[in-house]
Amino acid sequence: MPSDGSNPGPGVASPEASSQQDARQPSMYRVVLHNDDYTTMEFVVDVLVSVFHKPAAEATRIMLDVHRQGHGVCGVYILDVARTKASEVHRRARQREYPLRCTCEPV
Repeated sequence: MPSDGSNPGPGVASPEASSQQDARQPSMYRVVLHNDDYTTMEFVVDVLVSVFHKPAAEATRIMLDVHRQGHGVCGVYILDVARTKASEVHRRARQREYPLRCTCEPV
């Protein structure tokens, strides 16, 4: 095997190829809450604090975005994390019989 690293041999990635693979970032997704006429503001703030780990002031700001603009961004995550958080929001909303909708959108 050559010691200069110019031909690493079959089945071995060159340093250039491995650095290109390492440099690729996973696709990111926005988790968005959507306004409705039934879900309470308090419940939305609670979800933002407990599921998304937002401080109370930030959770209140996002809740007001949901209320005033019709939607609010809870955070940006890789797809698996975004789906898990959206599922947890839906689970908690169903338990309380709220129609709160939460979606994942590509960034």
